[in-house]
Amino acid sequence: MEAIAELREFCFTYPGATAPALREICLKIAPGEFAVLCGPSGCGKTTLLRQLKPALAPHGTVSGEIFFAGAPLRALSPRDGAQKIGFVLQNPENQVVTDKVWHELAFGLESLGYDNRAIRLRTAEMASFFGIEPWFRRDVGTLSGGQKQLLALASVMATQPDLLLLDEPTGQLDPIAAGEFLAALARLNRELGVTIILTEHRLEEALPLASQAIVMDEGRVLCTGTPAEIGRGLRELRHGMFAAMPVPMRVWAAVPNTEPCPVTVREGREWLRAPLRRIAAEEPAPVGEPAVVFDDIWFQYEKEGPAILKGLSLRAYPGEITAILGGNGAGKTTALMVMAGLRKAYRGKTKAAGRRAALPQNPHTLFAANTLRADLAAAPNGESPQKMRDITALCHLEGLLERHPYDLSGGEQQRAALAKVLLTEPDILLLDEPTKGLDAKFKLEFAAILKKLIGKGVAVVMVSHDIEFCAGNASRCILLFDGAAVAEGPPRAFFSGNSFYTTAANRMARHVLPQAITAEDIIFALGGEA
Repeated sequence: MEAIAELREFCFTYPGATAPALREICLKIAPGEFAVLCGPSGCGKTTLLRQLKPALAPHGTVSGEIFFAGAPLRALSPRDGAQKIGFVLQNPENQVVTDKVWHELAFGLESLGYDNRAIRLRTAEMASFFGIEPWFRRDVGTLSGGQKQLLALASVMATQPDLLLLDEPTGQLDPIAAGEFLAALARLNRELGVTIILTEHRLEEALPLASQAIVMDEGRVLCTGTPAEIGRGLRELRHGMFAAMPVPMRVWAAVPNTEPCPVTVREGREWLRAPLRRIAAEEPAPVGEPAVVFDDIWFQYEKEGPAILKGLSLRAYPGEITAILGGNGAGKTTALMVMAGLRKAYRGKTKAAGRRAALPQNPHTLFAANTLRADLAAAPNGESPQKMRDITALCHLEGLLERHPYDLSGGEQQRAALAKVLLTEPDILLLDEPTKGLDAKFKLEFAAILKKLIGKGVAVVMVSHDIEFCAGNASRCILLFDGAAVAEGPPRAFFSGNSFYTTAANRMARHVLPQAITAEDIIFALGGEA
């Protein structure tokens, strides 16, 4: 069968770069495949994906060839490139261009010159397929993050593309919204036969959907195959990307056995039947004077608008990582802004003891110079050569200092923004989705950075959708719903038994090991070695 997308010995180098971003890529994607493209931050995933969409292909030096449906991609007309190849960005704010939902659905079709009858029919179809009808006439600005991302997908699908490209589309979604979005992709692939290439760090949910998985590293394709095949391959290579694989695969690899590699939670539950060791109970964390206090905090953005925070009370302590979880729109980022002093509550008591620094969800807002070196040098303490060397090494930025911050990958930008924030030497560190875009290897290193900071008495408050990271690293977790805290506790007590706000490890093992919340918990119980 002729490939819908094929790269032959494809290489690409950014202007001024000393090394190629893509090296001799040979890859075939068959019609109707669901391909998941994964790899460490900066490995070239987004660069490769953008090369497949001519209008978004970055400028630089190219060799080799890309084919679309058997013909050279460069020969594709602009109209066919817009219609036949769809692209969904990580941040829907960068893709949505109109003010009304119905107009956004129609915008691409209008741009392609379709008549009113065809536009009405296709927008009605897309609204029905994606469940958009109840909010069809709403303002885009009133939608949640998950709704905006679903709208971006529906708008692209209205043109009926043959190939759909998605660049980490769940990066800013809560676990429930992310699951719903990925389920919509699976349905598109299954029912409409759309070929999908998805880059994703959230492999726990994405890999089970894949007919082909592709792992990249340092601009090359490291291995391809079914999820189970790449799991076995990465284990044999002892490659760091194995740490990003779904929990059932990681547990299977750490325990001597001859059974097939499980990929899904269901397969993991069926596989998990060996005798188990008991997991020790959680030790209560020491508690002193809180660094951050919220007592009955109420906040609204507009005088006549709805309240976003509704009687929120919480504490964050020095030497602890406090993780705030909840759905999109629950008030997490707003709470962080009030803690940072960027917003003022209209009722209630707040306290923040010490110097505060905040890492925003969008790292772009911190960058102001033409090179990363100049940006870091402009930060407090950035003039100190020793501190610059230390922070650059800590955040693995040594080879990136002469690059423009906007030319870095999503994970590299997150690390650069973290470095700039850490240069301020805060007593209270406020983090909004800090693991967004980070690969599994740097998440481990990021966790080590946070543990060094709390060891020095820093109070870390982290808003996150990354349940697995919070389960493995937070001191206490707080769930926000409708502007208030509805649950709080140490990770093991907090995550055990929940249906959605829990980890894949707990879903996999709760029938035999209710207190397990990480892959390491299950590996220990099975007598294996992580």
